[in-house]
Amino acid sequence: MWTNLRYLVLLPALAPLVYYCLAIFSTWNYFRRGNKPTSTEPRPTPPVSILKPVCGVDPGLYENFASMCRLDYPEYEIVFGVRAADDPVVALIEKLQRDFPEKPIKLIVGIEQLGPCRKSNTLCRLVKEAKYELLVINDSDVQVESSYLRDVMAGFSGPDVGLVTALFRSQSGSGLVARLDAVGVPTADSASMLLAHYFSQIDFAYGWTMALTKERLAEIGGFETMVGFHSDDFTLGNEMAKRGYRVELMRNPVSMVFPYETLRSFLKHELRWRIQTKNLRTMGYPALFLTMGLAWALLVGLLVPSWTIAVAYFSVYLALRLTLAWVVGVWGLRDSVVRHNLWLVPIRDAVDLCLYIVSFFTDKAEWRGMRFRVDGKFMVELESEGSSTGGMVLPGGARSLLE
Repeated sequence: MWTNLRYLVLLPALAPLVYYCLAIFSTWNYFRRGNKPTSTEPRPTPPVSILKPVCGVDPGLYENFASMCRLDYPEYEIVFGVRAADDPVVALIEKLQRDFPEKPIKLIVGIEQLGPCRKSNTLCRLVKEAKYELLVINDSDVQVESSYLRDVMAGFSGPDVGLVTALFRSQSGSGLVARLDAVGVPTADSASMLLAHYFSQIDFAYGWTMALTKERLAEIGGFETMVGFHSDDFTLGNEMAKRGYRVELMRNPVSMVFPYETLRSFLKHELRWRIQTKNLRTMGYPALFLTMGLAWALLVGLLVPSWTIAVAYFSVYLALRLTLAWVVGVWGLRDSVVRHNLWLVPIRDAVDLCLYIVSFFTDKAEWRGMRFRVDGKFMVELESEGSSTGGMVLPGGARSLLE
């Protein structure tokens, strides 16, 4: 009797396989149209303010910044925000200003701290300094093609679009850990977003590109309402969706540069993302287990009293998982790192499974030297937990998720 009951694990074990099939279909449906515009009418090119909150210097950072100065777009400005005047990134931005004197590049140094989320604090100031109505916000490790702003504008395909975000293809530096990091989002998270794009709606954004107007931003209270939150990108997209606006994807992905990193730093930032997601998706996060094919392959191997079935399930998992990784990463995003490192995808699944389990046992995280506790959508600086403000100093509150 017990032996027969153990076969029941095969029923929920079908869930990740179905998920992979749906994700493959959604990805194929999205990318089969290519990068051709849906309309032959010329797109408007209103002036744009590119906002870049930055901190510290990473390898390849100058080239990332320089790519923003080579855009094929009639009128735009770049506004950098740095918390402290002694930050080494200041010298890099000053060099950028000298090398591209024809580009309006502003550098704002010394940002007032309204709450614990440093990125949102900086964005509060940058929005005020921005000259134009249309804002494009992206992270410092983003590198773009000359058509970037035109691609952003193409995303505003209707009056119901409140925010435009982007997928990315990776550029990895040397080292196995960097490549393991780089294959993650293009083969997993991007597929999840495309699944939501096809079957329902996207209700979050990615920090590597967030484009919206000052008017839409003001509707949700601006970044001033987010200085106590830990995930500004999630919040922006989520608030837009709640108000009935559509979150749209750029047709062309941006490039994300992954420099050399240690295993420790990789695990720390991956765990931070999972802790933040767990606190934002309180119902959906546990359900993510149903999308983890490797976890169910292990359960089938442990519980089902048939090695033939266990091996068959693992083989189907591996075939579908690698097919999904190839369709979204190689065929769709044209990601050369994924193309040459498909063998890392099951290893990345194993790492993700371990971090997923660990995330249920802690709410503490660290980012760029700041240690904090995640409490729902709020971040609480650990050094401030004993104070009367509890680390949540803000006129509202918000956050900054997939940074």
